[in-house]
Amino acid sequence: MTRTLAVASVTLFAALTLSACATGAPMSDPTPAASSSSRPPFQTTTPGAIAPTGTPTEVPAARWDALVADLSQRGISDAPELVSAEAVTFSDGSLGCASPGQSYTQALVDGMRVVVTAGGTTYDYRFGAGDVPALCTR
Repeated sequence: MTRTLAVASVTLFAALTLSACATGAPMSDPTPAASSSSRPPFQTTTPGAIAPTGTPTEVPAARWDALVADLSQRGISDAPELVSAEAVTFSDGSLGCASPGQSYTQALVDGMRVVVTAGGTTYDYRFGAGDVPALCTR
């Protein structure tokens, strides 16, 4: 009889516990129906210009010459004027200027950001470990 009473008590406790959980408000579906119009598309870049974040520095001659050569290949004949130059540790291989749909190495990259003006236009160049400039056009 004691055993029957113990089993009945455990069963009653379990039933009360389960019924207490079931009396709350009905749960809404935590995963909304997937539709292409319900959320904005995934963006891989930050819109707009990126403010300087590194340490101001001088541009090495090899990098300056490469930057001038790149501008001349783009048909810019005006001499560039330095706006800013800073040493930066970029968060990945995009050098802080990712293009949508592209993959980049996921490692810190020590480099440099150099901003110049030429012919009334501002140009934002990025350098990684080498002296090859990458023009950031976003």
